[in-house]
Amino acid sequence: MKISIAKTAGFCMGVRRAVDMVLDASNEAKEPIYTYGPLIHNPQVLEMLESKQIFRMDTIPESGKGIVLIRAHGVPPEDEKALADAGFTVLNATCPRVVRVQVIIDKYSKKGYDTIILGDEKHPEVIGLLGYARGKGHTITNLDQLKSLPRFEKAVVVAQTTQNTKIFAQIKEWCSTNTPHYEIFNTICDSTEKRQNEVREMAVTHDAVIVVGGKFSGNTKRLAQVAAETGKPSMHIEQASEIDYASISHVQSIAITAGASTPNWIINDTCSRVEQALREKRPGLKKVMAVLDVLMKTNMILAAGAGCLTLGTAMISGAQNPGVPAVIAMFYILSMQIMNNMMTIGADTYNKPDRAALYKRNKQWLLLVAFLSGAAGLYLAWTRGWGYFSMLLIMMLLGMSYTRTIVPSFFSGRKMYRIKDVPGSKTILIAAAWGIVTSLMPGISLKANPGLTLVAFVFATVLSFARTTFMDILAVQGDRIAGRETLPILLGKKKSLKFVRYTLVAAIIIPLILTVWVSPAVCGLALIPAFMLILTLRYKIDRDLSANFYEFWFEFPLLFAGVIAALS
Repeated sequence: MKISIAKTAGFCMGVRRAVDMVLDASNEAKEPIYTYGPLIHNPQVLEMLESKQIFRMDTIPESGKGIVLIRAHGVPPEDEKALADAGFTVLNATCPRVVRVQVIIDKYSKKGYDTIILGDEKHPEVIGLLGYARGKGHTITNLDQLKSLPRFEKAVVVAQTTQNTKIFAQIKEWCSTNTPHYEIFNTICDSTEKRQNEVREMAVTHDAVIVVGGKFSGNTKRLAQVAAETGKPSMHIEQASEIDYASISHVQSIAITAGASTPNWIINDTCSRVEQALREKRPGLKKVMAVLDVLMKTNMILAAGAGCLTLGTAMISGAQNPGVPAVIAMFYILSMQIMNNMMTIGADTYNKPDRAALYKRNKQWLLLVAFLSGAAGLYLAWTRGWGYFSMLLIMMLLGMSYTRTIVPSFFSGRKMYRIKDVPGSKTILIAAAWGIVTSLMPGISLKANPGLTLVAFVFATVLSFARTTFMDILAVQGDRIAGRETLPILLGKKKSLKFVRYTLVAAIIIPLILTVWVSPAVCGLALIPAFMLILTLRYKIDRDLSANFYEFWFEFPLLFAGVIAALS
């Protein structure tokens, strides 16, 4: 069974920009925050905003205070002025593509042109555009309505940015023949066109199409219309619980796309639900995948990878008999990861709703596993000596204090009361902890070569840094909602992805160079970052696979280190 996610699925640039602006304001400002009208046409996103005390303002009061964000659709110019006159700080998050249409209409209306807008008359974007037409705006939804309008002496024709490209092409062709003096501008966003074209292309190679997005979202409804026009079975859903599994029970491949106002977490949840439903058809596969699913969500595969990485770094440092340190690393990572997941359920609600649900259902059992694995790690560390035990205990205490208030508010002027409030701290601290527990502590304890132990530390730290940053790239929307300032949020996804690739190249080079001085077997460790690098290239080129796929294949290669160590 093949499940593909459209590369264009989810937030478009304008919506992402508006959501990011209001979330950044929420995470930084102390004033009340409002959106003028619904920010976007997606009920799940609106519920999320309300949970962060970001409320909707439908009418402009005579006076007020706080921050008001103008949504991506834009507003009439008189509304923006009224908000400022009322005393609000106005953040204009109008999509740049919509601003372009506003500028065109404003320019020609000043010259006395009538404005013809292909769009939905009651849509917020069209209402905003009409505000620039100086009372000479006309809306149409099809060619017949255009034909019924008077022949204006001079007119400009534009389109709502999310309109159907085929209808606009018909209007443009008719105007070129019947009203050649009209100024025509194709203002349909190329994101909309690409989204619609991709649905048509995917329908050719897939048996069914699922369109995810708000029922009142204009671009999503048009996307569902395009999917239906292909003749393939299709459905338009707002969330995964609405999937009609009976209608897709016979298909062998499914394409999933989403409107411009649909967040990633709903797309990923839909993909996960469809995957689970398809497993029901193959009981054997269902059991295997269910076990793997639990191992992934509870970080047991990742913990085993930490143990195997310890064995691999011992090959670099020359540490002998690293079995016990490997088990200690495994217990430490398992304990800390479970605790970290417990403390970040808020972000997981959006990044990984299925994992968040698992942790909520099994909170007591998972806390017990975290406690027992932490205790087991400390006991084994005690057998290695007081220094090993003390270092591990300090690392555990630091890990557990990550979300705890450690600086009183009157000492901090920028909401930095906890370690987690330091921008980018999560990635750096996790990478350092991995490097210490999988290479530095074992190397020192087992009296390995100091220089090679340091090289092993760099190798392990770089691998962990790349993995953590890549996971943060996949989780950037949920992290921003939760107010977490990860590297991808600080640097941007493109720069972060490039940074990950550079670090993985460095991790490939390290074992290859060491082959000359240590052992030819060490070069096998280069396969781990090489495999991860291929995944990042795959992600950059084509993002049609789920976040679960990338997470599994980014963590599973760590087990190769143990295999390589065993074979050497």
